[in-house]
Amino acid sequence: MATLDLQKLTKRYPGVISVDAIDLSVGHGEFVCLLGPSGCGKTTTLRMVAGLIEPDAGEIRVGGRLMSSARGVVPPERRNMSMIFQSYAVWPHMTVLENVAYGLKLKPLSESEKQKRVAALLEATQLSAQAQRYPSELSGGQQQRVALARALAPKPDILLLDEPLSNLDANLRAEMRFEIRRLHDQFQYTSVYVTHDQVEAMTMADRIVVMNAGHIEQIGKPEEVYERPNSAFVARFIGGSNVLKVRHLYDRTVDIGGHALEIGEGEFAGVGKEMSICVKTHDVELLPSAVMTSGNNVVPGVVRSQAYLGNHRDYIVDVGQEILIAAPPELQVETGSAVGVRFRPQRCRGLAR
Repeated sequence: MATLDLQKLTKRYPGVISVDAIDLSVGHGEFVCLLGPSGCGKTTTLRMVAGLIEPDAGEIRVGGRLMSSARGVVPPERRNMSMIFQSYAVWPHMTVLENVAYGLKLKPLSESEKQKRVAALLEATQLSAQAQRYPSELSGGQQQRVALARALAPKPDILLLDEPLSNLDANLRAEMRFEIRRLHDQFQYTSVYVTHDQVEAMTMADRIVVMNAGHIEQIGKPEEVYERPNSAFVARFIGGSNVLKVRHLYDRTVDIGGHALEIGEGEFAGVGKEMSICVKTHDVELLPSAVMTSGNNVVPGVVRSQAYLGNHRDYIVDVGQEILIAAPPELQVETGSAVGVRFRPQRCRGLAR
């Protein structure tokens, strides 16, 4: 079984701890995304798993087999892993077929078995018609498919992907997200995918591992991480959320700028203590001054700016601190106008950290 287990995995550099004693278990056939900003430790973690960087502490196991510990490290070529990098790294002097077949050179297979496996992968990645072409004759998306097919040819225990779509344009990225997930579902290999793009993580992962400053902030299914972030960092990074500073009054009630708000769920810091709440931009209602009411989870504010985005308008409203609201496109409120901001209690989440 191609499971992956990291226990207290640590990497230090002079003056900084890049990865700080993280624990993570990836199940056989699972697709896990390491998500976070630059410098959070996600790529360092991936390279330690691959054997390209030696950890300073902790253990790495694949299918129960020890790959790295204080007692020694298994070299990359003996880990039965494949890695795909940001650059496609396909051989420019080889055809598509030759690129895909390259990883089978040292495999103890007959020539007919190798040909059969390569043909199956070319078909799976929709490259059969391009088999005799060279990389320079292919689009970026096709080159990425070549890299995928080549990585899968040796039947690795673990597939590692380090921001493989960062060099593609927006349309190709969207196409390749679904392509990578389709191939994963077809072949059921265990995958660890590094990205800073929350859309990639949300659309492809079985579970998302949100990293920050060498630590794991949260692990969960995409819906769980999006709907129930456990910290201000996760709420901000996953996107679409406002994080507002408040003071805990009592029970599930907080104070924001002298106005009481009821909060539906989450963690609370304790009466009188400072904390944060998060609420999605589309879960806040903008009320023009003509219909503004007091109470009922409404806070007064002033429109600072707005932008028309087709299917909605983005408003930045000052309620003592700035909040972004995604309003219906037909709602037009002038900059500088006094407005009300209504919070839906069941869509507001308390954050104790």
